[in-house]
Amino acid sequence: MNKAQLVEAIADKLGGRREAAAAVDVVLDAMVRAVVAGERVSVTGFGSLEKVDRPARYARNPQTGDRFLVKKTSALRFRPGRGFQNLITGAKQLPEGGIAIRKAPKGSLSGTVDPAAEQLSA
Repeated sequence: MNKAQLVEAIADKLGGRREAAAAVDVVLDAMVRAVVAGERVSVTGFGSLEKVDRPARYARNPQTGDRFLVKKTSALRFRPGRGFQNLITGAKQLPEGGIAIRKAPKGSLSGTVDPAAEQLSA
């Protein structure tokens, strides 16, 4: 799925292509800016994105055997969330309709979790 296909899939649910394109752009921009700034972006059920620093190291050219220095670099790491991973491995079935990954537990966005919601997720 590319960005245009994602916009079309969202447009069916939001009711307009322009609104869907704006929503996708805003979400992706916010995620990119946070990761570039060194923050970890976590979406409950989906996964997390983070910038990881790789130190400088020596590597070897397999053809000549010569060693050379590889500069330090940064890379993106994605770790799927439990809900997404369960769908990928087949531990859970993709629902026929509705949302594939559950929403965040009540209060998790404010930092306080509802004890009843916490027991349901366990």
